[in-house]
Amino acid sequence: MRCPHCGAPDSQVKDSRPAEEGAVIRRRRVCGVCGQRFTTFERVQLRELTVVKRSGRRVPFDRDKLHRSIAVALRKRPVEPERIETMVSGIVRQLESSGEPEVSAEAIGLLVMEGLKSLDDVAYVRFASVYRNFREAKDFETLLGELSGGDSASGGRT
Repeated sequence: MRCPHCGAPDSQVKDSRPAEEGAVIRRRRVCGVCGQRFTTFERVQLRELTVVKRSGRRVPFDRDKLHRSIAVALRKRPVEPERIETMVSGIVRQLESSGEPEVSAEAIGLLVMEGLKSLDDVAYVRFASVYRNFREAKDFETLLGELSGGDSASGGRT
């Protein structure tokens, strides 16, 4: 871990403790060169995940991309950032604990939709419209029918 003050590559950990329900470790460090103290937050990663896109392409899983996607759906909605972070951490935990090294983009999308549905209806509809590639107003009507508990004859596209 490089020192943010002088850029030296070596620092010594003085204190470590879990933060945020054990998903993040807070470390107090001191630089061996300049003596400055600084804090790092390190996320525990259980395993490397690969996302299999619809095209068949494989890319490394990116937690930040997941967070950004959810944040875009929740833009200008009255949801606290802590709830977003909790949702992202929960999805990542589910993916990592599945035991599979590869996960489909579709599976991630379904987990996001499930989380957004319980968090904010508007964000759920926003995300679903992109995820399900809505092309016409009828697609929104179908989703809103599902959301309100009504049965729609055509059902949702997957």
